[in-house]
Amino acid sequence: MGHGGNRWVRPEVYPIVAVMAFALGINVFSIARNAIGHPDVRISKEDRGAGYLENFKEGKNYKLHGLRKYLTDKDHEVMPGINSALGGFKKEK
Repeated sequence: MGHGGNRWVRPEVYPIVAVMAFALGINVFSIARNAIGHPDVRISKEDRGAGYLENFKEGKNYKLHGLRKYLTDKDHEVMPGINSALGGFKKEK
């Protein structure tokens, strides 16, 4: 290959490679989750022949995944100490 093959293997390129790998990982996870776990995706022939299914429990389980369940009772503030000090807003619990 000569010295041209090492053109991309430099420390300046590592952050770009890391960001691209992270974005690719998120995309693969999202596509796999939607293709495998989505209630509207029917892969087998029997399921496709069933037509429109009204299985609301399956859809609710898909929507309320583990991360969403974990975050439901958490505060949605990035810096609650600064928000309360500067804004004076007291959230009722």
